[in-house]
Amino acid sequence: MSRAYLVTEKGAAAELVDRDLSEIFGDDESGAGTVDLDVLATSINYKDGMALTGRPGIVRRYPLVPGIDVVGRVTASRASAFSVGDVVLLNGDGLGETRHGGLAEHARVRADALLPLPAGLTPEQAAAVGTAGFTSMLAVLALADAGVQPGDGEVLVTGAAGGVGSIAIALLAGRGYTVVASSGRAEAEGDYLRRLGASRVIDRSALSEEGGPLQKATWAGAVDSVGSHTLANVLAQTRYGGTVVACGLAQGSELPTTVLPFILRSVTLTGANSVEAPRALRERAWAALAGELDLALLDSLTTSVAFEDVPEVAERILAGEVRGRTVVTVGS
Repeated sequence: MSRAYLVTEKGAAAELVDRDLSEIFGDDESGAGTVDLDVLATSINYKDGMALTGRPGIVRRYPLVPGIDVVGRVTASRASAFSVGDVVLLNGDGLGETRHGGLAEHARVRADALLPLPAGLTPEQAAAVGTAGFTSMLAVLALADAGVQPGDGEVLVTGAAGGVGSIAIALLAGRGYTVVASSGRAEAEGDYLRRLGASRVIDRSALSEEGGPLQKATWAGAVDSVGSHTLANVLAQTRYGGTVVACGLAQGSELPTTVLPFILRSVTLTGANSVEAPRALRERAWAALAGELDLALLDSLTTSVAFEDVPEVAERILAGEVRGRTVVTVGS
């Protein structure tokens, strides 16, 4: 038997159930290349909040266990790369969207995107990094690969108090970038964001309304998890040759912009996709995370909650009341 959060139909909130594993996973998901886990830890992200509360756009098959992150110990492996007892992690890869995810006591996952737990990280720390931190590192790598260097000027992080934003600030500051944090709670969160490494904090209202197609050139680069008018304004304020990495849509998925930033300032807009990242990029990102992330800082921005408290936390995440990372400790 396994306790799991299960979304049974479109528009329905997840229910906490206790069922036989075969009832949850079925025989169709026990073939070659799958790995069974005792879940040790997982996390609650914005996507998970939407799935758990029945919001549309995340869950695309039913029934489904939400949870886009999982850290677990292998109990059975049909893949030669993993053995019973290995501690492993997985982010994205359709978890909590098209494949059963990590908000359960047991999980069955594909081996293709599964990685060993990096040395030096506890399962709880790996879950705290999770998809948010993985996405943050993908964004940081994208900026560096595009040629945005620490000495080039200020780099903006929007949605700064959220999971992606918080870890992006810490990673960028650790690499020597001058980071500006944009937050809807700029006054209340200022000390927290500066502790992460932000040199200054601005209120999101400066970016969230419709603005001109080309504005004062300010940012050498940016990591945006907000989308919509915010992303349009960030693009309009990016300096010549700068790069903006889009990795979220908290304000909306539309992008009301023009071609002017691209053809007059050679601005690059790229994305960070944690779901379909190939294995080589996953390995590169997690190696960088394990080597660069200040674990004491990570611990300071992490809150642990009980398995039974997941629905309440999901509502708070959607209401914008949660900062940093939220970890669910499941097993031991």
